[in-house]
Amino acid sequence: MLRRTLVRIAPAAIAGLSIGLPSASRADSWKDRVKEFRVGLLGGENTSDRLKKYDGFQHLLQEKLGVPVKLFPAADYAGVMQAMAAGQVDATEFSPSAFAGTWLDCKCIEPVVVPLEADGSVYYVAAMLTRKDSGITSIEQMKGHSLAFADPNSASGYLIPSATMKARGIDLADGKYFSRTGFAGGHEQGVIAMLNHQYDACVTWTSGQGDIAQGYTRGNLRSMVDKGMLKMSDVNIIWQSGKIPNGPWAVRAALPADLKQAFADVMLSLPGEYRDVYNAIEAGTGVGYVAATMDLYKDIIDLRQAEKRGGRL
Repeated sequence: MLRRTLVRIAPAAIAGLSIGLPSASRADSWKDRVKEFRVGLLGGENTSDRLKKYDGFQHLLQEKLGVPVKLFPAADYAGVMQAMAAGQVDATEFSPSAFAGTWLDCKCIEPVVVPLEADGSVYYVAAMLTRKDSGITSIEQMKGHSLAFADPNSASGYLIPSATMKARGIDLADGKYFSRTGFAGGHEQGVIAMLNHQYDACVTWTSGQGDIAQGYTRGNLRSMVDKGMLKMSDVNIIWQSGKIPNGPWAVRAALPADLKQAFADVMLSLPGEYRDVYNAIEAGTGVGYVAATMDLYKDIIDLRQAEKRGGRL
């Protein structure tokens, strides 16, 4: 039932845009109203790594928009959600669950673009990992063992795995099935906690495409493999979800329309014209972005609402 819900995505939601780069005259129309453009950085890896990989993006965006661009790394998903709802940042890349939660909270954000995978899809998957030396190779063998979630506002790091477990009749209360569960503070932190024997398993996100030895084409596993923090030969993937829509880059709805369009133009230009910047912020081998619409996140919004009602999916 859950898997069928997650893949009910309107084809129109992934239609591409054909629009050019922002012109100087268009930028002039918002410069008197917008003195700086503030970009929130979602939590999930350490702050220095995040700032380093967004450095080129910051400078390019500043050049194209014609106003100062500032980066605001959040400690966790909730931090950037609250900042967007309060109007303290203007744009960010959300997880699908964080986007849904923010939209439900304030109705003040709009999706702009969504990452495109190498096979032409805009989806990824959640995965549960254990250490190879644990001998745990299935959800059934996880009974009595500990599980680390990534963040309560992460789709792959909490919302989808927890909904799947509940749909299987697994009670997430400590000791009911898993010996204990907890939040690691982010995807990278969750995998590290599992590798360091603080938890027996963790959940994280991955494209699920490409070479497993490289951590697939995109996602937290690929990022950690690329940084030398993880060897896929040291872990088992014991569960994988159905398709989850990639999280969008989103902006505050109250921004001037021409500024929102210019931001979309810059994002869509990255893989073709500024590949080094694109590779830095979208670690792995994704192929770009396409326009995002609210329809793409309807099912995730429904799941967030169901969770608020006590998990009735």
